[in-house]
Amino acid sequence: MAASGRGGARVRRAGGGPPDARDRRAHCFPGRPGSPRVAGEPPVAAVVGGGIAGIAAATALAERGVRVTLFERDQVLGGRLAGWSTTLEDGSTVTMSRGFHAFFRQYYNLRALLRRTDPHQTRMTRLPDYPLWHADGLKDSFRHVPRTPPWSALGFAVASPTFRLRDLPRMNAAGALPLMDVRVPDVYDRLDATSAHDFLASIRFPEAAHHLAFEVFSRSFFADPRRLSAAEMVLMFHIYFLGSAEGLLFDVPNEPFPTALWNPLGAYLERLGVDVRCSTPVEHIAPHGDGFRVTAPGLDRRVDACVLALDTGGLQSLATNSPAIADASWHQRVARLRTAPPFLVSRLWLDRPVRSDRPGFLGTSGFGSLDNVSVLERWEREALRWSRRAGGSVIELHAYAVDENADRAAVQEHLVQQLHAVYPETRGARIIDARHEWRADCPLFPVGGYADRPAVRTSHPHLMVAGDLVRTGLPVALMERAATSGMLAANALLERWRVLGHTLWTVPVRGRNRLLRQFAERHRRHTDSGR
Repeated sequence: MAASGRGGARVRRAGGGPPDARDRRAHCFPGRPGSPRVAGEPPVAAVVGGGIAGIAAATALAERGVRVTLFERDQVLGGRLAGWSTTLEDGSTVTMSRGFHAFFRQYYNLRALLRRTDPHQTRMTRLPDYPLWHADGLKDSFRHVPRTPPWSALGFAVASPTFRLRDLPRMNAAGALPLMDVRVPDVYDRLDATSAHDFLASIRFPEAAHHLAFEVFSRSFFADPRRLSAAEMVLMFHIYFLGSAEGLLFDVPNEPFPTALWNPLGAYLERLGVDVRCSTPVEHIAPHGDGFRVTAPGLDRRVDACVLALDTGGLQSLATNSPAIADASWHQRVARLRTAPPFLVSRLWLDRPVRSDRPGFLGTSGFGSLDNVSVLERWEREALRWSRRAGGSVIELHAYAVDENADRAAVQEHLVQQLHAVYPETRGARIIDARHEWRADCPLFPVGGYADRPAVRTSHPHLMVAGDLVRTGLPVALMERAATSGMLAANALLERWRVLGHTLWTVPVRGRNRLLRQFAERHRRHTDSGR
């Protein structure tokens, strides 16, 4: 299967689409043909990193008979979605994590991975709405917005208080045409040199809509819109809003991440024969014959292939310690990768509940550094059990793209004060306990940075890279990019071993409306001819 995003056969759902998809234009990329499983002595692969990308790669390889060792530096699987136990002041043992994650229906390949242990997605709960609030009183919702483009965009514009009739003639319709026909890598060729902020300013979107909707979405990449590539933002709108008929409502795990996701998948990998080694950071990789020698504490193993499924810092560190695994150009590009600014996840256990009409998840804008609020007992059973026992609420607050020099204690206090502004009933609540998780390990997709991002394949035919920082050539982002890249890395190795690849799915690989695509194409040609 080509990783370029071109040449895949589109298959309608009636012809075998993703099991829980409603979009009949979802795009299918069949796996390369080959033997159902490896024949003879199975090759040996090392997957470095036990997050979504690493688990996807290990699963895809082991299901075809490859002998896999999965290395994870932390004590548990899950990467940036890992969870761990903590004991509260009231004696309760609960699970802490790095925070809320939305599992959109567009995440076809991630959902396919999770279905290995949960075929009917019973460990997921759909939230009924995705509300957005601005501090000046404006509120948006996606609950009643049509899911199929272009009616989704029109429905949102009609229903949203941020769009007014007098704003529409002021918009730069020609400048907005790139939103109507998004293709990879074309969108990066055209917009990677522009910031998300400048692109929105150039098309003269209403200021209120800019702040409420677009800024909320762009900050999901943990970056200020002035530093985020417009190409990444435009691709995001294609995936979630303008190119897909899945809509913007999403599911969430109904138990903490370890219970709902990683413990079942870890057990599944072990049943496949995968050697899962947590608390085992890989320190060095060196070429050895056609393969590699992998060195970790107390272990020195010869393997035929490697998949590096690491975050930016981990990939850079291992590349520095393993100078011979790829050519100089690859090492130089990896060294130039950047990490997004720090973010904060604050979880509060309150002695009284918030109002019963508060949503499970709320995106916010204009409330200082507060980006969203979650009420965990609305959807997570562990939190609900605590809430019923203690008579309170479990609240989670996120702040993205925090200034690196900020006073962290002050930021934590500020989030609590902003919670009081969003949900005034919390002013009288006592915080039974709190946990504050500061992290700075998400990839930054800066203006002009696309060329430096590693592709799945490297200069070494048996070395692959996976993760949400990777260029896949497909319209995927965030967790879905991690899962897809892990499968692509496995497929690339399976292809070399003449073994059947895994079928992948994405949202449509270009704009849905033919007329709008034609307008966008004409505009592109006119723009290119004027250069």
